[in-house]
Amino acid sequence: MAKNIAIRIFRFYWDGFRSMTIGKTLWMIILIKLFVMFVILKIFFFPNYLGKFDNSSDKQEYVSGELIQRAINP
Repeated sequence: MAKNIAIRIFRFYWDGFRSMTIGKTLWMIILIKLFVMFVILKIFFFPNYLGKFDNSSDKQEYVSGELIQRAINP
């Protein structure tokens, strides 16, 4: 029963997306915007500060030090 429902739901969406005309273009625009937001912006605005440490204890010390420093100097 559950398998039949899952197959019917999949076919419903598959047929809906297959028969789209302008919807495909809109989905492509959405995917491009998501790519820009999560990949391109991450590279330029969110540097990897923890990448310079080799093990997790060094990372923990760095993060705790940053938190303490920011709590002291708001």
